[in-house]
Amino acid sequence: MNSENKHSAGNSAPLLLDQQFCFALYSANLALNKVYRTLLTRLNLTYPQYLVMLVLWERDEITVSDIGERLFLDSATLTPLLKRLEVAGLLGRFRSTVDERQVIIRLTTEGRGLQQTALSIPNDVLCATACSADELSELKRQLEMLRGRLATHCS
Repeated sequence: MNSENKHSAGNSAPLLLDQQFCFALYSANLALNKVYRTLLTRLNLTYPQYLVMLVLWERDEITVSDIGERLFLDSATLTPLLKRLEVAGLLGRFRSTVDERQVIIRLTTEGRGLQQTALSIPNDVLCATACSADELSELKRQLEMLRGRLATHCS
C-alpha cells in the first residue's frame, strides 16, 4: 500500500463497511430472514405474513390499523399482505358494524389451525442462533430499547 492509500484509508476509518453498526444489524437481519424463509416453507408463509399471523394468533378480530401499529407498517404495505392471506384462506376482512371505515381482520379455521404447525418455530430459531434463551432475551430487550430511541430521535 503506498503512502497515499494509507493516508486516505486512515481518514476514512469511520466509513469502513465493517465499522458500521447499521451493516452489522442489516446483515444479521438478512441471515435471520434466511433461517425464517426455510422454517416458514412448511407454513407456506413469507416472513411478513408470519408476523401478521402472530399478531392475529395473539388477538383475533382486530382492525387493520391495530395490526399496522403492532408491526410498525402502514396500510399501503399491510393491505397487500392481508389480501394474500385472505386469498390463501387464512383470514377474512370485514367492515366494522360500529364504524364502516374500519376493516376487521378475523382468522379462519384454517388460519387458527396453522398456529399448531408454527409452535416449533421459536425454538427452531433459538437453535439456529446457537444462543441461550437468556442471551436472546437480552439482545431482544436491547434492540427494543434502540428502536424506541431511534423512533424518538426521528419524531
